[in-house]
Amino acid sequence: MDLISSITAEYRRYKALAQAAVAQLSDVELAQPGVGETNSITVIMWHISGNLRSRFLEFRTTDGEKPWRNRDEEFEERQVTREELLERWESGWETLFAELGALTHADLSQSVTVRSQRYSIHEALHRSLAHTSYHVGQIVHIAKSIRGARWQSLSIPKGQSSAYNQNPRRESGESHAAALRDRAQDQKAK
Repeated sequence: MDLISSITAEYRRYKALAQAAVAQLSDVELAQPGVGETNSITVIMWHISGNLRSRFLEFRTTDGEKPWRNRDEEFEERQVTREELLERWESGWETLFAELGALTHADLSQSVTVRSQRYSIHEALHRSLAHTSYHVGQIVHIAKSIRGARWQSLSIPKGQSSAYNQNPRRESGESHAAALRDRAQDQKAK
């Protein structure tokens, strides 16, 4: 697997993780802040989408921090429907995946700009993937704290590592993402 395919698979894994966590929550719970002064899942998803759209729209030709982006506004609490939230969420991911699909291995050493700083494309991709996974971890943590004992694990459940290791099947980004998408679909059907 080449670097672009590997990074794309990891983005798909993290997108699916967030969506499987969100599928376990009600609309009211999505807007509920986590413990302490943390953001709600709605706010975090809004921010991830804004970040991905800004960074990857015209990725190679314009600064990744677009003048039209209002990052501070992304962190304001908001009341939106699940449909509005998911539409915004998908717009960021569509922008990202379109750009990843257009990249070639030869592009990886070229440069892009983010906040007037130059990065090779492979550095910018790793930086963005780390940022996205950080926030997806927040989404999962908040969802788990809201659900409590009703939480359905998105990875290997506590105490089941030995059993999983006998038949590991979610090790690649793509296979884990597929399993999470199936789980999220099952949640929607309920």
